[in-house]
Amino acid sequence: MSNDVAVHPDSFHAKSTLTSGGKTVSLYRLQALTEAGIDLTKLPFSLRILLENLLRHEDGSSVTADDIRFLANWDAKAEPSREIAYMPARVLMQDFTGVPAIVDLAAMRDAMRALGGDPEKINPLQPAELVIDHSVQVDEFGTTNAYDLNAALEFQRNRERYAFLKWGQTAFNNFSAVPPGMGICHQVNLEYLARVVFTTQPDANGEVVAYPDTLVGTDSHTTMVNGLGVLGWGVGGIEAEAAMLGQPVSMLVPQVVGFKLTGKLKEGTTATDLVLTVTEALRKLGVVGKFVEFYGPGITELPLADRATIANMAPEYGATCGIFPVDRETLNYLRLTGRTDDQIALVEAYYREQGLFHTPDAPEAVYSATLSLDLATVEPSVAGPKRPQDRVLLSQAATSFAQQLPALLGPNANKQAARQMVRWEGEGGHASAHGDLTASLGSPAPAVSGDLVPVATLTPGPAAIHVEAPVTSIQGRFGVDPEPYLSDGSIVIAAITSCTNTSNPYVMMAAGLLAKKAVEKGLRTPPWVKSSLAPGSRVVTDYYVRAGLMPYLDALRFQVVGYGCTTCIGNSGPLPTDVSKAIEDHNLVAVSVLSGNRNFEGRISAEVRANYLMSPPLVVAYALAGHISHNFDTDPLGTDKTGAPIYLKDIWPSQAEVNEAVSSSIDAAMFRHQYSTVSDGDQNWQHLKFPEGDTYGWEPDSTYIRKAPYFDGMPATPAPVEDITGARVLAVLGDSVTTDHISPAGSIKRNGPAGKYLEDHGVKPADFNSYGSRRGNHEVMVRGTFANVRLKNKLAPGTEGGVTRLLPEGTGMSIYDASVAYAERGTPLAILAGKEYGSGSSRDWAAKGPRLLGIKFVIAESYERIHRSNLVGMGILPLQFQPGESVESHLLTGEETFTLGENPGDLKAMLDSGFANGKSLLVKTTAPDGTTNEFPVMVRIDTPQEILYYQHGGILQYVLRQLAAK
Repeated sequence: MSNDVAVHPDSFHAKSTLTSGGKTVSLYRLQALTEAGIDLTKLPFSLRILLENLLRHEDGSSVTADDIRFLANWDAKAEPSREIAYMPARVLMQDFTGVPAIVDLAAMRDAMRALGGDPEKINPLQPAELVIDHSVQVDEFGTTNAYDLNAALEFQRNRERYAFLKWGQTAFNNFSAVPPGMGICHQVNLEYLARVVFTTQPDANGEVVAYPDTLVGTDSHTTMVNGLGVLGWGVGGIEAEAAMLGQPVSMLVPQVVGFKLTGKLKEGTTATDLVLTVTEALRKLGVVGKFVEFYGPGITELPLADRATIANMAPEYGATCGIFPVDRETLNYLRLTGRTDDQIALVEAYYREQGLFHTPDAPEAVYSATLSLDLATVEPSVAGPKRPQDRVLLSQAATSFAQQLPALLGPNANKQAARQMVRWEGEGGHASAHGDLTASLGSPAPAVSGDLVPVATLTPGPAAIHVEAPVTSIQGRFGVDPEPYLSDGSIVIAAITSCTNTSNPYVMMAAGLLAKKAVEKGLRTPPWVKSSLAPGSRVVTDYYVRAGLMPYLDALRFQVVGYGCTTCIGNSGPLPTDVSKAIEDHNLVAVSVLSGNRNFEGRISAEVRANYLMSPPLVVAYALAGHISHNFDTDPLGTDKTGAPIYLKDIWPSQAEVNEAVSSSIDAAMFRHQYSTVSDGDQNWQHLKFPEGDTYGWEPDSTYIRKAPYFDGMPATPAPVEDITGARVLAVLGDSVTTDHISPAGSIKRNGPAGKYLEDHGVKPADFNSYGSRRGNHEVMVRGTFANVRLKNKLAPGTEGGVTRLLPEGTGMSIYDASVAYAERGTPLAILAGKEYGSGSSRDWAAKGPRLLGIKFVIAESYERIHRSNLVGMGILPLQFQPGESVESHLLTGEETFTLGENPGDLKAMLDSGFANGKSLLVKTTAPDGTTNEFPVMVRIDTPQEILYYQHGGILQYVLRQLAAK
């Protein structure tokens, strides 16, 4: 479908043509604004892309000439206040967030039919691309058949979901899915899906319009493609669905922070060290809701892969996006990754014509704020144990862990037995303790197959697939009881995972080269370290094989476990049973090290309390060390055959070695080969049977896919906004409560509400799968909302997990069970929270789950950008304490009842007027003893479009009514 509108005022006479490769395309020239007397030379590149978007979509209503003029004359210092309508060229999804989006579209088709409309009107109106990458779990590791077993288990667990997505491919126009086992969403986007310049299909007159590739994605790390100069960011699944259905993304014109890079990274540092440094600096500055744009002479020193690593972590430093301009390096990367010569030529011609192509002599833009970094000052770093912005110098990691340990022990610290810390010293079979203890261990073979239950062969077609998981016992595999060797700080997970780093061949090659040097010197990893390699695309395996590095990674038990987002998303799989038992019996603070971007509490593994982000070569190094307290400067990793100590510096590859491996082992043919068949999938995908028809044939007994309930009984016109009175608080939460705390994620516990639901529906605990895989079933997801094992609800002091007290009785129970009880009483619910409420991934279920629990409003000190928007999109009212005020300042306990508004109808009148009299709303509380209190809060509905969404009960209800009315 053309992105060019039928009626276009073209107030600035911007439409023109461009010839590239012998073909002529139309475009909307930014130079037309210069000709109209507006100087764009100081406008940041990212805003110029938004400006082109407005020029192309001018229609006199949603986009006016005044909107264009306002953005072109952007005031760098002004607080965001002007709303614009942004129309992305496409929508990107991964399967965890994509499945519920397609479920919602399928439910909308049913609702459209119920309203008397045509179900086939419900279609993505622009390309919607989904990559199935979040469903593979690390069940098997460290063996030659790890990949095959994990892939088989993935397919067994997710047949219903995959059949549903195949139905979506045939039922919906403009929707495509990349099958499982092909790679991670953002790496596939970077290497294959991104166009940089988009073109429409020829219209009736043969006209083709060219424009910048822009997107929104249902994963916050959509920003990774900013490294390629493509503007895009993560939104909630709800907002993405609206974008798919042709609704503009309403946004305030942002402030733009300029980050100047100078110098060059020094020997021994990596792009990961750089991005952790950048993340820390931007978090301290405060860039939530802002664009970050990188500039300066240092960007020419950064390979495209390094830029993508920095852009990937925009959610971690809090920005909407972290973008680099298109330049020569962009073209080089497009060439390397197998894009066609015609496409590359069009990218260069288009960006030069639009004044968007960056050259070293380009004038510096004016920014809202700036900061700078000399790349030569970057030091080797890790981040943890709980947040990606908590950077620690590698040399200080051991000291930092010791300082953090008391807080990590949790409520059961008194259970911990005194333990002797033992460090595994490598193949020589020697383990030395901090004390007099020594032990002799048999050295594990590099690729032990382990004790495995036979795996059935996957067969095409609908036949059930029976796959048993392996017996994961260290004692069984290696004859070693891990308990005497585990202590606080022992590393039990070491994962090279996540698009952040697996997309970067430089850090990946560094990991492979380090593994080679380690193996050649006789080093091995201790058997209780669950090590894994999950590349972001199959190209990674190709270049590892060509470089001759795969045997060495295999020798350290970093076998490929799958091509997808594994440990970083919480799909780390179970720990070996004896390791798990030792952690539980002694309340140990076990550690994971991973090359990911997220390390929030409870995310990586429910049994691992400390999680550290780092570069892939450091993941390998820590896997060899086996303990987070290892000091790489002073502690050897082991000894060679002569007894001489081996230090990290002895096996760390030089930049010259890494560059040589990259240049000699990677070429465009690899990318063309792998991506030529990326949509085909394996035999199981190709032969998978699925229902047909314009509406989905819901399976009444399915525990994976259920019809979304948001449109049940929905009238053609919305009811007036109702007052909220007598509300009860479901949870009182502190600062930095993330969407990982709110949204169901990771494994499903048998004794929780979701586990009980599944067992009641005949699902065995071994087949529970993860919350992510069951995101298409709202019954499971609502029961897992606020069920994170590390959640601390102040309404239930001294506890961790999804528990609360039912009021006024004060009875302790699960948050879900309490919500059911409140629903039976007709009691509306609320959440009280601190700063940065909803930080983390852009998870739609962090808003959908609370909506289904009956939560009507949240009062927090501040919100993460995407989560606030998602709350509005689900009809939940986000309220914000006045500056300096909080739960504590108002002496709130959560035992009060809450009423919104000084008088009945205040909220409705405020919304109906478009906040003509301001956004302050009075909150009235009544304590159990009858004491009353009043305080004002700010209504965080930030745009006129959001008012409409809230008045309709949510964004999907609004869109459906608009389409039905046509």
